[in-house]
Amino acid sequence: MRVLGIDVGGSGIKGAPVDTASGKLLAERKRIKTPHPATPQAVARTVRELARHFDWEGPIGCAMPAVVKRGRLRTAANISRSWLGVNAVALLRKETGCPVSVINDADAAGYAEMHFGAGRNREGLVIMVTLGTGIGTALFINGHLVPNTELGHLTLRGRDAETWAAESVREKKDLGWKKWARRVDAYLRLLQGYFWPDAFIIGGGVSGKWRKFLPHLKLITPIVPAKLRNDAGIIGAALAYDHERRRTRQKRSLG
Repeated sequence: MRVLGIDVGGSGIKGAPVDTASGKLLAERKRIKTPHPATPQAVARTVRELARHFDWEGPIGCAMPAVVKRGRLRTAANISRSWLGVNAVALLRKETGCPVSVINDADAAGYAEMHFGAGRNREGLVIMVTLGTGIGTALFINGHLVPNTELGHLTLRGRDAETWAAESVREKKDLGWKKWARRVDAYLRLLQGYFWPDAFIIGGGVSGKWRKFLPHLKLITPIVPAKLRNDAGIIGAALAYDHERRRTRQKRSLG
């Protein structure tokens, strides 16, 4: 199936058509700067612009930096808080004229890695951790997603974990890789103590620099770098549409 995958971020909105059977991009991805303020209408217009760029009239899967419940956004990270409570599926469908699904951005990246990247064929409990402006997480049990985990907001050292261990903190405080790795290690130890996963996958923009910090992590749990990097959100958003379509068909056949 071919789906236009779109990944909405705080600085850029990027997309490309995806072959959901192989996880391959079918065209060079297009990136447009995220509008500020990133209101529902402004983001929807940008999604429409991306669809027009690819002359797209088919299904669209969209990854959003938010908790998504039945198509509605319940949180808003790095986008306008006016998104809270908005039915993103209905809005984007109206704006583009295409069938649409919406998923949390870390969940989308996790979908892609579990199917075509570092998580492929991994069983048990796998936690994807994206390190960027904040900390995103996606939790999978035997390949099945537990959606909308917000484990980057667990309390660590008396504060929100992502305000101490995100990649943006390393850049802002000009921390060396080894010193920052100790913070990431402390955060992953916190998750390990709660969940005891079978593996961590480290994604986000920093995943391309994994050799600089992964060797400094000392956990018992295996830690592997994400493979799909900046394409993961696009691919995962497309996969999420395909999965939702399959679930809907299955429910109809059983009903």
